[in-house]
Amino acid sequence: MSELKITERQDEDVTILILHGNLVFGEANQELRESIRHLLIEGKRKIYLDMKGVAYVDSSGIGELISGFTAINRKNGEFKLLNLSPRILELLKICKLLAIFVTE
Repeated sequence: MSELKITERQDEDVTILILHGNLVFGEANQELRESIRHLLIEGKRKIYLDMKGVAYVDSSGIGELISGFTAINRKNGEFKLLNLSPRILELLKICKLLAIFVTE
């Protein structure tokens, strides 16, 4: 899968964005950024990314995760990464990002 597909699900006051594909430079990052921005405009403050279907994240994708975290944090929101693969979890560990991201 080279493109990213995003499905939205609501669970009480939590909006879960279910990602399928690769989080890489290009349209995938723009789509995720726009999805988060749109949710914040709607007043959603608890936004979780279900990354079970994400096979690969490049440095640009990491940057987009940080950007999403920052945008949500500025609105006093809650941002979590769910269902990370061991490979992506290790990448976040190497980048020392597990200190800022809440993961489940």
